[in-house]
Amino acid sequence: MTEEEEQSLRAKLVQLAEEHRDLDVAILALNASVIADQLQLTRLKKRKLQLKDQIAQIEDSFLPDIIA
Repeated sequence: MTEEEEQSLRAKLVQLAEEHRDLDVAILALNASVIADQLQLTRLKKRKLQLKDQIAQIEDSFLPDIIA
């Protein structure tokens, strides 16, 4: 992996982590509201899980492959 590719992935990782935090706040706010839109809540949670998977995938790409 070149240094440029690594910087690009790190920037993407920061962006995804920020979006993940924003979704967490939105989910908490929606749960706290009196009239919670369950469909919207489900969509936000699904997107949050997708982001978590993408973050994990990018973080794994930074780890060296170790053959046991």
